[in-house]
Amino acid sequence: MKIYVIWLIGVVIWNFGFPSALPIEDVIAAILLSFLSMGLNKYLKF
Repeated sequence: MKIYVIWLIGVVIWNFGFPSALPIEDVIAAILLSFLSMGLNKYLKF
């Protein structure tokens, strides 16, 4: 659940920090955030 909260905070920061981002940039950010959450899940073992 902690990894999900970290991912959700990243999504919120992205959406409010870059409101004029193109849709492709949103997709790239979502992919990068998912890789980040998978990496955190693997190494931190919450």
